Amino acid sequence: MLIKIVLILMLLLIIGQLFHALWLMMTTGQTQKMSAPLGRRVLFSLLVIVILLISLAMGWLEPNPRPY
Repeated sequence: MLIKIVLILMLLLIIGQLFHALWLMMTTGQTQKMSAPLGRRVLFSLLVIVILLISLAMGWLEPNPRPY
């Protein structure tokens, strides 16, 4: 259950970084400042994928059974 909470928090953090980049784009218009939140979003997305793969390999998460 803890891993699911961590993943949901990470996904919310990714959405927050997107809105932060949008706010910087709308207020300043400088792409230099906007690239930092977008780079962090990519980093957090990679961390989510790594956490998912590790938790599936360790058996902490179980995928849904195949429909057939």
